[in-house]
Amino acid sequence: MFRNRHSGGKFLLTICFDKHHIIIANSKGFTITHLFLGSMVGSCFYGLRLRRPKSKPLPEPPSSSKANLESDVDNTGRKRFDSMESWSMILDSMETWEASKEEEQEEWTADLSQLFIGNKFASGAHSRIYRGIYKQRAVAVKMVRIPSEDEERKVLLETQFNSEVALLSRLFHHNIVQFIAACKKPPVYCIITEYMSQGTLRMYLNKKEPYSLSIETILRLSLDISRGMEYLHSQGVIHRDLKSSNLLLNDEMRVKVADFGTSCLETRCRKSKGNSGTYRWMAPEMVKEKPYTRKVDVYSFGIVLWELTTALLPFQGMTPVQAAFAVAEKVK
Repeated sequence: MFRNRHSGGKFLLTICFDKHHIIIANSKGFTITHLFLGSMVGSCFYGLRLRRPKSKPLPEPPSSSKANLESDVDNTGRKRFDSMESWSMILDSMETWEASKEEEQEEWTADLSQLFIGNKFASGAHSRIYRGIYKQRAVAVKMVRIPSEDEERKVLLETQFNSEVALLSRLFHHNIVQFIAACKKPPVYCIITEYMSQGTLRMYLNKKEPYSLSIETILRLSLDISRGMEYLHSQGVIHRDLKSSNLLLNDEMRVKVADFGTSCLETRCRKSKGNSGTYRWMAPEMVKEKPYTRKVDVYSFGIVLWELTTALLPFQGMTPVQAAFAVAEKVK
């Protein structure tokens, strides 16, 4: 059932899509309340099926000289990225995506009419992760903002997105976060996965006293991680950024490996050099930009085991660069 009316410049919409779910929307800010009859779930959701008048085009990024570009991106661009107004405009643009008959759709392409985006619960330099509902299922929606003003960063983020989707869409294991769908249409790239309600392993450890985890808990969590990584390596994939904040926990406190943005097939990165990943968990050969293999994940797993044992952050008291130097120089 759809009921809508226009009053006082506001477009109001009520959607009842089955006997268990009610969506009540007000287009001002696209705030939507989602109710699950019988138990209250969710809070504010942003409906991708809503659209604003097309009278105002998306603003062009401010022009700046090459010398001032970096500061513009760090300041104005970041403020615009964090602005809910900018995100609501981006979400608006998703509604207008209509594939032509000639356009080939990937099998993983999300049906955006079935996607509702809720509260943000995590963020990165160029991405935001939201709770959501996709086809009446709780999901996590990772949305990546592709910067038009930085060509090098744009290419890097697009490459990472393509790699993550290509890998996740063919990985099936109970200790690997489940891929559901994705959408790709500049300026929005999104990846939809199962929702892991207990957050990251790092968040879990932050709430614990040092050395407080029982041996049984350490073994259970370690086995979950090792099984996920064993499967990943059996598929010829190197994660390259294994760390406690990329390990997620579900309601049953089972661990699943996540975030494959920097992962690669071993056959393609066998002779790779560089330091993709995070310094505190990075293997010495990657820090020194030497050729590496899947063994870099084994090193990172060892750091995670240390985290489980101590509940502490690796190289606490050091900056990431200092930690990398300590590893490279074998300073304890």
